[in-house]
Amino acid sequence: MKVALDKWEHFGTSIFSVMTQKAMAAGAVNLAQGFPDFDGPDVVKEAAIRAIKSGLNQYAPAPGLPELRKLLAQRQQARTGRKFDPDSEVTVLSGATEAIYCAFQAFFKPGDEILAFEPYYDSYPAAAFGAGAKVVGVPLLAPNFRFDPAALAKAVTPRTKAIIVNTPHNPTGRVFSREELEIIRKLVIEHDLLAITDEVYEELVYGDARHVSLATLPGMDERTLTLSSTSKTFSFTGWKVGYAFGPAALTRALRAVHQFTVFCSATPLQAGMIEALKLGDGYFKELRADYATRREELLRVLTGAGFRCSEPQGTYFVLADYSLHKDVPDREFADWLTQEVKVACIPLSVFYTDAKAAARTNRHVRFAFCKGMDTLKAAEVNLAVLRR
Repeated sequence: MKVALDKWEHFGTSIFSVMTQKAMAAGAVNLAQGFPDFDGPDVVKEAAIRAIKSGLNQYAPAPGLPELRKLLAQRQQARTGRKFDPDSEVTVLSGATEAIYCAFQAFFKPGDEILAFEPYYDSYPAAAFGAGAKVVGVPLLAPNFRFDPAALAKAVTPRTKAIIVNTPHNPTGRVFSREELEIIRKLVIEHDLLAITDEVYEELVYGDARHVSLATLPGMDERTLTLSSTSKTFSFTGWKVGYAFGPAALTRALRAVHQFTVFCSATPLQAGMIEALKLGDGYFKELRADYATRREELLRVLTGAGFRCSEPQGTYFVLADYSLHKDVPDREFADWLTQEVKVACIPLSVFYTDAKAAARTNRHVRFAFCKGMDTLKAAEVNLAVLRR
């Protein structure tokens, strides 16, 4: 066959799938992959079931069910003050990952460069590769995981076309401050770049941290595509209902790719999310309070087991420095912890452009606290061996 069977081979299997499979094989507590081991609200499930039973099982409009787009626009306006036209500026996609992929195919061509703060979510370089572009990493520096403005400015080249900004940030748990976003805003405008924001953890922010959407800053409205998802907010990661906000010109380009990728997201699951968005502010307050409790519990468990942890301002992940236990590369440590201690985590180096180089110096792993309290307790029991 005259086909390139190895074209995507260098990406391999996602680390999330790898570590979940290893956790299952070892009988380990899975704090690796970021999915809840509990379901979201019953009323949301019931709405999807009603949709199926009532015959809402055929293609939805490619941009998404009109009522869902209307509710998403209303929620975004309530959160940010920014108005979006549901018909021309809001699109429903099969998760934020599809949104990222479609955006990269829509806006970039071979040779283009996209800046991203590393460590970064592993779908970014894959989406760039599909367009013939590449991601250029700008490091977030431990222990506070802030970026150096000079390093950001230096990363811009004549090939730079955009920057992708993920806040609240996976995997570090950072919530970018308004001051940091202002630095990004000035750079974007100075170099006439596109901004793509990944805001899937927008509702999961703790303490004094405040999430600010980059699109709301002066001059950013017409040059920002804002991506998010219902998965993290409503604990239905398997439903893959994501969405994008953007000016009509950007939205048209995004939809052109979306219609030839999956065409539309699952119709009855979109109907379920219509019910989810009607839950009101009380739901979101309870969600944050619940996850704040889980965050404190996992921090207690990990510090008690000898890890040095960065307290996350957002998301549902904790980065932990394991150097008091072993001085080995992070993938080796993650495998050991899964096999011998029976607690699975994610090595941080996989979120870097040069994973091998990062592994030589990095001594951090990522744990997820989007788990039941019984799961976190089981992890504590297994991690007790480290204290001995």
